[in-house]
Amino acid sequence: MAEAAQTPGTPIAPARRRWAVRCTAVLAASLPLLAAAAPQSPAAAAAPSAPSALSAPTTQTAPAAPTADESRTASVSITGLTPSAPGKGDTVTVSGRVSNRTSSDITEARVALRPGARLTTRSAIDRAGSRTAYVPGVDGEEIGGKGTVKIGDLPSGAGFSFTLSVPADKLPFDEPGVYQLGVSLSGRMNGEPYGRVLGIERAVLPWQPSAPEQATQLTFLWPLISSTHVTARTESGDRRRMPVFEDDDLEAEIAPGGRLQQMVALGSKLPVTWVVDPDLLASVEAMTNNYKVLTEDGREVAGKGQADARRWLHELRQAVEDGEVVALPFGDPDLASLAHRGKKVSGALSHLGPATELGRMTVETTLLTEPSTDFAWPVEGAVDPSIVSVATSAGAHNVIARSDSMREPASLNHTPTAARPIGGGTTAIVADARLSKLFQGDMTRADESTRAVQRFLAHTQSITAQQPGRQRSIVVAPQRMPTVSQAQAMADALDTLQLDGRWAEFVSLTEAAEADPDPRAGREVPGQGSYPDSLRKRELRTESFEEIRTIRNTLDDFKSILSEPARVETPFNSALHRSMSVSWRGDREAAAEYRDSVGGYLEELTGGVRLIEKSDMKLSGRSATIPVTVQNKLLQDVENLELRLVSGRRIGLDVGEAQPVTVEGGHSQSVKVPTTAKANGRTWVEARLYTEDGEPWGEAMRFQVEVTEITSAVMLVISGGVLLVVLAGVRMYTQRKRIGEQPDPDAPLVRHADGPEERGESPESADSGGEGGEPAGETRDGAGDGQAGDPAGNTGAGRRDPSGTGEKVER
Repeated sequence: MAEAAQTPGTPIAPARRRWAVRCTAVLAASLPLLAAAAPQSPAAAAAPSAPSALSAPTTQTAPAAPTADESRTASVSITGLTPSAPGKGDTVTVSGRVSNRTSSDITEARVALRPGARLTTRSAIDRAGSRTAYVPGVDGEEIGGKGTVKIGDLPSGAGFSFTLSVPADKLPFDEPGVYQLGVSLSGRMNGEPYGRVLGIERAVLPWQPSAPEQATQLTFLWPLISSTHVTARTESGDRRRMPVFEDDDLEAEIAPGGRLQQMVALGSKLPVTWVVDPDLLASVEAMTNNYKVLTEDGREVAGKGQADARRWLHELRQAVEDGEVVALPFGDPDLASLAHRGKKVSGALSHLGPATELGRMTVETTLLTEPSTDFAWPVEGAVDPSIVSVATSAGAHNVIARSDSMREPASLNHTPTAARPIGGGTTAIVADARLSKLFQGDMTRADESTRAVQRFLAHTQSITAQQPGRQRSIVVAPQRMPTVSQAQAMADALDTLQLDGRWAEFVSLTEAAEADPDPRAGREVPGQGSYPDSLRKRELRTESFEEIRTIRNTLDDFKSILSEPARVETPFNSALHRSMSVSWRGDREAAAEYRDSVGGYLEELTGGVRLIEKSDMKLSGRSATIPVTVQNKLLQDVENLELRLVSGRRIGLDVGEAQPVTVEGGHSQSVKVPTTAKANGRTWVEARLYTEDGEPWGEAMRFQVEVTEITSAVMLVISGGVLLVVLAGVRMYTQRKRIGEQPDPDAPLVRHADGPEERGESPESADSGGEGGEPAGETRDGAGDGQAGDPAGNTGAGRRDPSGTGEKVER
């Protein structure tokens, strides 16, 4: 048998020892009642130790009880407890490790199980896990057999792993309930004459040998939520626009062994209610095709998660096939930030309605199931009137709160049903705070996960035992993004509750919302000032919503000029929803960078539709046209734009009406604007594009115009010159007509037999012609001796008669 815990001290007389035993017995019987009523300080809880009735006889007298500091000279951790909720015929096995944290060796060391008192309240369960000092009587006596392991010497800094086991029927559990089960390390330090308890760790163990009269209805939310991964940027693909991801972290989450892959694998075996952020589904769906990923140096590389994305979606569809799916608004917007900061910015709350509808459609098309959109989930279930108002503004009638926000009346001595009306047709689903926060620790440590599982089971069993004949419905809303180890711990706890004969039965969140409310439960929403400062400091700021509004306005203008606005509207609307996500809490710098990337990319796109810079130009005349070139670098046509010119008034240049603008994608278009000038001179002209609503588009362009008007005097001179040229041409034509045909200057020369050579004469003309080429028989004065046409006389060869007086002869 195990030895009673002892501490060094002066031996006492047998009579005093018997009196001490009796006092200790009375104290041991009363301590469980005291422990259930109020927390107990470890230092104040110290009491004289007494030999156990099951202990082996000893000649040592019982020394004084150790102080809290003395009982923490060694550490004990429980890393495993199976089964978590034993029944008849089971064997309880406890494993763990002890460590000597002192500077001296421990001799005669042993590890032993110590079954303790029944814990009748939930507060007692909490206290059992928080005490660190050994409390005689409360921590029970050592169990012999396999319930004790002797170590011997445990040097300073050394550790020892142990496994203890005991049949459940041998445990002193006389009725259903939650019991304390401790593991102690006892031994003797160097220089001490007596052994004592050097360290202790406690677990809570539900004992339910038969099914309860009424099982508690339990709803456990299983969240599938991730941080923001997709940007607003898209790139051209073979047949579609490829999304661009900020990083490849999502691929790691859905790959085998990743957080989200494990969430689906574990949840598929559990009766849970799936709470899904549709943005996650849309992001994974986008990964099933070609996509891009930004590298740290700003390059875009091809994503490689297609196979993992298809596998994950397939497994998720199978997992949710028979379960309830609750769809949050797309992007999981931060309702508290919207209520406290966003409502000050016009249009901020208008995002909730479209986000809710987009979330519903995304879940329907991706998971092929109809989700519920009737639930709003503020961060950590903290609510106030403004949060409730915003949460229900998009059509939700149920707000998932938490019991540490909506507190119960002090007179309420049991855990009430989660659902309760709070006015205005709204129901608050108040999740149990203790159960919801149990798995937030470091569950990679086996002792932490074991403690969380045991306390979860203990609390649910205690809730059932509060009012055995009355069924209640409770809800558990864990952290939004559990780690793999946290998800595994939650699954372990739920697996135990699924066994037949347990004290809980699982229902959906919709069924929990429809449960009959407890008339004594709290229904008052806490005031504005009750919202925790720790949560308020992590909210998105008002400036964040103002930036989102600016992007929204620019996007609305941009859509109005596009021939296919949906190609731009869809990715940017999704990015704006993501900009309000709960995942940005506590990381304002990353949130600002994301908004800047969205706004910067939108500016890059809008800058693709602009006016080409124009050089100065000259206009001649009163009327002319000014060409202005509009460039469209987008992959789609732009329309519904108009070009307006504004001129200076110094020379009175009238630029006419605005001109409509339509430009094909990837092209430039020259728009000609008619103008009229009233005077000569220089002036500035400003050109700018406008939307149909009269909003300016892009930057204005300025250029200088010089007008050189032509006067009437100059026109008269020019007209006179043209007339003179025409008259000269007419005169030359008439003279040529009058003179007749002239000899061809290029004809060959012909030599006559009796005269000189003549150009172009035929023999006939040479014989019949007189001298000088004039007709024969005709005198110079026109008086001849014969009739005209008579043959002329032959003058003979070589005749050289002098010419008549006054007659000129050409030679």
